[in-house]
Amino acid sequence: MSHDSKRSGFAKMAEVFWASLKLGLTSFGGPVAHLGYFRDEYVVRRKWLTDQAYADIVALCQFLPGPASSQVGISVGWSRAGKAGAFAAWLGFTLPSALFLMMAALWMQNSSVQGGWIHGLKLLAVVIVAQAVWGMGKTLATGAYRFSLAMVSAAVMLLFPEAFTPILLIGIAGLIGWLTVKTEEVKQQDSAELPLLQSDKRWLPPWLYLGLFGGLLIAFPMWNRFADSMISSIVDVFYRTGSFVFGGGHVVLPLLENEVVKGNWLTSDQFLAGYGLAQAVPGPLFTFSSYIGGALDSGWTGAGYAMLAVAAIFLPSFLLIFGVLPYWSKVKKIPSIRKGLVGVNAAVVGILLAVWIDPILTSSLRHNEDAAFVLILLALAAGWKLPPWVLVVLSAGFGQLLF
Repeated sequence: MSHDSKRSGFAKMAEVFWASLKLGLTSFGGPVAHLGYFRDEYVVRRKWLTDQAYADIVALCQFLPGPASSQVGISVGWSRAGKAGAFAAWLGFTLPSALFLMMAALWMQNSSVQGGWIHGLKLLAVVIVAQAVWGMGKTLATGAYRFSLAMVSAAVMLLFPEAFTPILLIGIAGLIGWLTVKTEEVKQQDSAELPLLQSDKRWLPPWLYLGLFGGLLIAFPMWNRFADSMISSIVDVFYRTGSFVFGGGHVVLPLLENEVVKGNWLTSDQFLAGYGLAQAVPGPLFTFSSYIGGALDSGWTGAGYAMLAVAAIFLPSFLLIFGVLPYWSKVKKIPSIRKGLVGVNAAVVGILLAVWIDPILTSSLRHNEDAAFVLILLALAAGWKLPPWVLVVLSAGFGQLLF
């Protein structure tokens, strides 16, 4: 028996936590960069799984709604140390940025949201989301068919900016993709067996996790309707958001903006400043939820709201990973699912484009000086490829001086 197989479950869980904590402190650059960091750490350095198994996990997490990089980490942690390891991997990767954004939100309540540094962060959000739209569009909205679907989705979002519009568009686009995309247009990857997943029968069987995922989508809105409290509202909004975000962390922006800003939880300035600040920290962009929760109240109450928001937005990821990953080698071969995802991804590009136009552009660009500042930031970000934390510092500093 190998030395590794003799290690206790607790020792493996602790190992997963410390490895993921290191990644949570150093993984800048967004989901695509995170996947590169993960491969270096988990596949190359620690050899916890093979390249093929890692690619299989990445394929699943690109398919599911939710934060792809966090879901990959959860899957690797599960593969290494069981479901407790999945939680340890998520906690280590998420904790640093969640704590930072929570403390930033609590601190910002004691500062003026009219400060120039806040406006500088809003202008940075213009650049960050523009890059996200461009990068996703080059991959997910290529060709006349997908590009048109993205543009129509953007137009519908602008004409009908309601909370349910993004979810409705995603559903319709998935149906269109299923009906119109040819089977030979979608790729099918080979599968690899993942260690431990088939033998890890503790807790609930996979189908019960999927049932719980769907049941909570019904139960939380009903609870919120009858309870009508801030706690029930936070759980409902953030669980629903985590359940319907396709295409990466940036897509959380339109769903949360519809709920948080139009629901009068935060002003547009507070929301966009927090989104800009979220670019400065490593780890998943979904920890933006910690900032929003922390901004809803002061002191320990705000901290509690922040933790609740983070837990609610990531809960769907756990339920989906535990429910789908054991079946993934078979599920991803179904042509209708792969075809539907083509439509979903194109619609996601359009949804994000619409939010970039309104409220980001409409509320951030007030005059020519703002536009000039955005162009300079775009040169630094896309041309010189400065790290996100440097862009945040420059945006906040020069924003305070100039505006």
